[in-house]
Order: sequence, then structure tokens, then C-alpha cells
Amino acid sequence: MSAGGVGCYVHHHGSGHLHRAGALARELGGRGVAVTGLSSLPRPDDWPGEWVDLPRDDTVGPGRPDPGTADPRAGGRLHWVPRHHPGLLERHAAVAAWLARTRPAAVVVDVSVEVALLVRLHGVPVVSVVLPGVRDDAAHRLGHDVSDEIVGLWPAEVTSALLGVAPDVAGRVRALGGLSRFEVEAPPVQRRPGPPRVLVLGGRGGDAWAEAELEAAVAAARSWDWQVLGGTGGSWVADPSEAIRDADVVLTHAGQNALAEVAALRRPAVVVPAERPHDEQRCTGRVLAAGPWPAVVVPSLADARWPDVLDEARGLDGSAWAGWVDGQAAARLADVVQQVAR
Repeated sequence: MSAGGVGCYVHHHGSGHLHRAGALARELGGRGVAVTGLSSLPRPDDWPGEWVDLPRDDTVGPGRPDPGTADPRAGGRLHWVPRHHPGLLERHAAVAAWLARTRPAAVVVDVSVEVALLVRLHGVPVVSVVLPGVRDDAAHRLGHDVSDEIVGLWPAEVTSALLGVAPDVAGRVRALGGLSRFEVEAPPVQRRPGPPRVLVLGGRGGDAWAEAELEAAVAAARSWDWQVLGGTGGSWVADPSEAIRDADVVLTHAGQNALAEVAALRRPAVVVPAERPHDEQRCTGRVLAAGPWPAVVVPSLADARWPDVLDEARGLDGSAWAGWVDGQAAARLADVVQQVAR
């Protein structure tokens, strides 16, 4: 493998991309492979290697035109390349400079068509992480075409239902299972005394509900003990594992990271898909509703019958998440990266 090791581009929206990158970096680090993170997010305190800070390309200010008015999609061929935005120029220059300086063996891109294309234009192999949803537009197709490998972090049997792409692209996706930063745990044999507890797990990428909807749900299910973490109305903790572990039911959106964490700790869930580009979470919600997974999927908090949905979810067997997260996804992803990097 190249002396430059492996790069990992981490998208700055939400926290799931960063958590996945950390899991991969730790796995590869344990195999003696250096991993460099490239992102607009701050370097995590526990990141094991180099970190390249990338300027933002979506800010507005002096000398920075509104990206949304500067042909950001390049006529539909790309997703985000606003004209005359210095942040875009500076971030791509920083990636190019790092590629030239370190000559990495491969770069994992989670997620950006533009970065995948930039890396491949430098002759460096690319492993692209693909997200759920309808990804059949021209820009996504370009990103798929230039990638040496495409990986999806979900069970293999749900790829066709979870990912809207051409059959030839779907056939290239290597589904590795859900990737959680938490170790897999067996469901608790005995719950703690007191009223049943529901943990509301919001996200940095935005909630799937309005604050008033959540307040109405709490009022309608007063027999339950409610705890709210993240999102717009809850406190933020870097590690919610204890709260997830202590909950009888987790109420969450359908983001990949949140689902993987709930699944790893084998807790039943009520899932409310949020509005996301490319119908990402709606696709995930449909797969959850149709499969054997221990989740009750509701279109919105306002449409749910409380506390009936909590009681229904509480009766589900959390161990059924084993088919979604088995604790080996990071190792499988590392295997793919090392195969590409040879």
C-alpha cells in the first residue's frame, strides 16, 4: 500500500458521516494503515491520524455569492459547484494539494460526487459510500461511474428496495450492513422498575417533527417517561449509548446513523422518516415497515396514535436488529478499502 495511506472525505452535514469515518479509521489503524480525514468539520479529539480542514463552499458573505444563485449544479451534471465561490476553489485546492503531497493508495468518499470526481481525476482509486434514496440523476450516475467500489451501509437483501438506481449500478453496490460506532449488545433480560421510558433521539441534520408535534405526543402518552436528546428541543450528548440502552423504546428519524446505533443496542423503535433530498429517509422507512425489523414506522408524530404506537414498539423483539447491524460493517468496509488500495 502507498506510504500515503488512505484518505476519508467526511461530509459536514449531520454527524453520521463523521461517526462512520471514525469507525473505519480505528479499524484500519488497527491494521497498521494510516487514515487522513478531509472535512469542513472540526477534527475529532479521538481521530487517530492527520486531519485536513476544508473551507466551506456554502457560505454567504463579502466576496462569497449566494451559492444557490450561482449555477451550483453545472447544468445538472454535478450537485454543488457554485460559480466564483472562493470556498469551493480553496477546498478543492486543499484536497488536490493533499493528494499530490501524500499520494494515497485510495480515498473513501462519504459523500460527494465532486470530491469523488476530483480524486479520480488525480488517478487515485475511489471507494464511494452511497446513501438510500432515488440516486439516478446525472450527477449521481457520474459519481458511481468513476468509483472503483460503491458501498451501502445496510443489509444486502434490501438494496433493491432502498436504492433507486439503474440495475447495473445496484449490482455494483456492496451492502456491508449498518455501521454503528457502538459495540453490539444483547437486549437486556430485565428492564428497570418504574414507568416505561421512551428516548427521543434527534439529530444534527434536523428533526423529523415540529416541536409542537413532540409536545402533543408527550401530552398524549403521560404514562411514559420521556427523555429528549439532540435535535432542536433536546440536550446534546456526544455519546447517547447509555440513554439508548436504558430506553424501552427509541423514537427517531430514519437516518442511517441513528438507526445503526439503535440497532446495535437492540432497542425497538418508533421511526418517523424526515424529509431529505432524493427521498432518502422515506425509502428507508418503507423498507423498515415491510421487513422483519423491530420498528413501528409512522409518517409523522401528528398521525400517530399515542400511546398505542409506543406500546406496540415495546412489544417488539430488539434482537431482530441483528440482521441490520451485526458489528462487522467497519471490518467489511476496511476489507473493501484495502482491496482497492492494493
